[in-house]
Amino acid sequence: MVYFACLAIAVGFAVSVAVLSASIGQGIIGGQAMAGIARQPEASGRIQIAMIIALAFVESLVIYALLVFFLLQGKLPATDAVLAKLGGG
Repeated sequence: MVYFACLAIAVGFAVSVAVLSASIGQGIIGGQAMAGIARQPEASGRIQIAMIIALAFVESLVIYALLVFFLLQGKLPATDAVLAKLGGG
């Protein structure tokens, strides 16, 4: 029973940590790209392409975290079964 409680906490915690860290990373990527474009406006096309590729990599990690979330959520037992087991002793 403790295993399922820890799994439920991990499922809920993992996606929020992945989304928060990805949003911080995307903010840093965007900010640094804008700073680079401000320093060298003639290289804005190359900087923008590199920024978009980096953002795609960061976003793919969030999609993987969401996939793991759905896989782990499928391993959790139904609430009715847990309540019946707790009520039954």
